Amino acid sequence: MAIDSSVELRNLVLYSIFIRNFSQEGTFRAVEAEIPRLKKMGIDMIWFLPHYPIGMVKRKGQAGSPYAIQDYRQVHQDLGSREDFIHLIDQIHHAGMKVMIDIVYNHTSPDSFLKQRHPDWFYQKVDGSFGNHIGEWTDIIDLDYDSSPDLWAYQIETLVEYAKVVDGFRCDVASLIPLPFWQAARKAVKEVNPDLVWLAESVEPSFILETRKQGITGLSDSEVYQAFDMTYDYDIQGDFDAYLSGQQPLSAYLNSVNRQNWTYPSNFTKLRFLENHDQARIAAKIKPYHSLEQITAFNFFLRGAHLIYNGQEVQAKHLPNLFEKDPIDWFEFADWSNYLSELIRIKKEYIPSEGSFEIGGDDDLEAIWIKYQAIGRSLIGVFALNKEKSGHLSLPVPDGLYHHLSDGQTIRIEQGMVALSSHPLYFIDEI
Repeated sequence: MAIDSSVELRNLVLYSIFIRNFSQEGTFRAVEAEIPRLKKMGIDMIWFLPHYPIGMVKRKGQAGSPYAIQDYRQVHQDLGSREDFIHLIDQIHHAGMKVMIDIVYNHTSPDSFLKQRHPDWFYQKVDGSFGNHIGEWTDIIDLDYDSSPDLWAYQIETLVEYAKVVDGFRCDVASLIPLPFWQAARKAVKEVNPDLVWLAESVEPSFILETRKQGITGLSDSEVYQAFDMTYDYDIQGDFDAYLSGQQPLSAYLNSVNRQNWTYPSNFTKLRFLENHDQARIAAKIKPYHSLEQITAFNFFLRGAHLIYNGQEVQAKHLPNLFEKDPIDWFEFADWSNYLSELIRIKKEYIPSEGSFEIGGDDDLEAIWIKYQAIGRSLIGVFALNKEKSGHLSLPVPDGLYHHLSDGQTIRIEQGMVALSSHPLYFIDEI
């Protein structure tokens, strides 16, 4: 991890907005109306999916992918003007929140500004044509960071300018770009914005192995942490999905969570999430017997920063199309913003950024316990993920009375066991 990364980032709550599909208008101005709601929910930082012009050549769909960028230094005219974008950022700052933008430096659209002016900065196949290393990404072409120091200078100059107005960078497939570039970029940006937050979209283990098989850059999370403050949770996402689908017991996933604690530096921060623009909605992914309430609370209790994807707060099941105008239906499902606000409150007030973190559970009950220990106080979370199962879960805490953080009730632990509830339990040992 970058040596100066703060463990306080573990209490950060991000909210991701796909501007085109966030509202019927799909504009910067339309986002402004939602700022008070997001502030009330407890959001710290808003991450915008790419706001740049989208290429026309080999475009997927009518609207195109926001990740097929035509020009890093402009804004998409359908979203509004550059002045509108800056005004939105100012309004978010005025509300006491921060802004993170998407940085997509592995590739551009085939008709990008850089391709037209600096074709020598791009990867070329044996036959001299332009392309990419990930075949299904047919609407983009890869940059080649071994091609010229001028490419590095241009890209870093762009980052420095953005760093003067925003507070964070979410870097798309950061694992495919050489580590020395990210280290040089972080150093340059620090001179103008030393507090900027660097989030890497690190990739799945199988993705790393495949890129290395091709002889191209495939950074592990441990390497990425040398330049970034936070990384994605994709290193263990497969185990969580395997549990949800019934292919693996819950304990296999819990073991992978524990493995992170000795694999990465002691101050590591993972971005925890249940869904994002690339992943199916959690409300659509879970089985009927799963408790969305319990799974969401559990995910919040994991040590790390937390991400809410726009629409998750109304339990949306439809994932907006990445290539079309496909607005979120904000009224299709139940709004549980208040529940998420409560989880955010507990996270910020009670979950320590330092101290010990332990996790365990019971495969038969499909129940999980999490224990934090800091400054002589224990915080315990108990989550029954399967609504159809009941019983008592064994906990690594002394018998006694505990204070429930949500409703203030007293919880009794006897013989090291607690009765599972239909609602998540989170309590402290102050009584």
